[in-house]
Amino acid sequence: MHIFPQLRKLERKYAAELMVIGVHSAKFPNEKDKENLYQAVRRYELEHPVVNDAEFQVWQEYACRAWPTLMFIDPAGKVIGKHEGELPYEDFDRLLGRMVEEFDGQGLLNRQPVAYARQPEPETALSFPGKVLADGEGNRLFIADSNHNRIVVTSLEGSVKAVIGSGAEGLADGDFASARLNHPQGMALVGEMLYVADTENHAIRQVDLAQGKVATIAGNGNQGHRRSGIEPGRSAELNSPWDLVHHQGSLYIAMAGCHQLWKMNLADGTVGPYAGSGAESITDGALDRATLAQPSGITTDGDRLYFADSETSSIRSAELDPNGKVRTIVGLDLFVFGDTDGEAHLVRLQHPLGIVHQDGALYITDTYNHKVKEIMPVTRKARTLLGAGTAGSRNGPGLTATFAEPSGLSIANGKLYIADTNNHQIRVADLDSMVVSTLEITGL
Repeated sequence: MHIFPQLRKLERKYAAELMVIGVHSAKFPNEKDKENLYQAVRRYELEHPVVNDAEFQVWQEYACRAWPTLMFIDPAGKVIGKHEGELPYEDFDRLLGRMVEEFDGQGLLNRQPVAYARQPEPETALSFPGKVLADGEGNRLFIADSNHNRIVVTSLEGSVKAVIGSGAEGLADGDFASARLNHPQGMALVGEMLYVADTENHAIRQVDLAQGKVATIAGNGNQGHRRSGIEPGRSAELNSPWDLVHHQGSLYIAMAGCHQLWKMNLADGTVGPYAGSGAESITDGALDRATLAQPSGITTDGDRLYFADSETSSIRSAELDPNGKVRTIVGLDLFVFGDTDGEAHLVRLQHPLGIVHQDGALYITDTYNHKVKEIMPVTRKARTLLGAGTAGSRNGPGLTATFAEPSGLSIANGKLYIADTNNHQIRVADLDSMVVSTLEITGL
């Protein structure tokens, strides 16, 4: 949810005046489960109480129609305003500032602190790893250790080689030890340059692996809302970049926050939309007129891009020809989802986040179904490769193994590396035997 970083800033600024209560009215069945919701609260680092509105009772009583909906309630408990959809931080801040001034003038604000009973969080080597990138030739595995705000580099056997980022949340360039990231996700490797989708910084970072330096090449830290036009990367405002793929000198970006794919020319540093009008839905057609819905994973076969369009539970393609089209491989609508293998319109997924192409096949993390699936883009056939379909962390034969919301995956040397997000682990599946194991990370 792209509003959470804004809320965190506002909760810190108005710590004595603002009370936030989250109401989770789940769209997907997986999100209704209490344990899955608890993991989401931890993953998004929410510090306010959250109601599990699994039966949409609160949603209906407040006449909600959209995710997110903001309800503004005065100190007397009366609803005084409502906003549907995202609200830019600056507008949000000005509105709250005026409300604080007004109610403070009336002597209605109660600034006494409110304490919440929170469960202690276990220490884990990784914290909600979002994406993973395997480099077979270089014997390297790049792990987006998202909630630790860093990239961990290991061998393919799990021995730590480097840590990129201090671990402190922020947007700062420099050497590996001092640079700061903010919940990084997808990565692309070009020689000894690693490109990182620094999601909550709304930025693209360039990591010089040989020199040990991190630089910002796109984004200025502000969440943007522009949906057209090309501009220099350093002055551009991005919107929750979630994944990257490189092709012929350009980075293609799954820009989840504005429901588009973007393109960055690495030679001249310019960036702008490539596919998607910015409207949130699932409409095929010309690149600039097609509609997408929170693309969160991207890959390529050299002729077209393939992407996981998470909010429509679909897998789609966009041609690399600028006069090309967007086409849907599997998936039907924002509110059509499930867990069904098969062909074409019979296939059902539930909020897929990760995708990688290899030898004519697409491997995807069917995230809310806790599975890894294979989809053939030509025949549009889908089958489950890994995962029993329930959350867990069991190793063994592929269809009996369990995962917990796997979000990213990558292939090297006949092995599939999976970011098993809610288990805080990297799992490995042998593509011949389909046996799943857990990568033991040493030296972290």
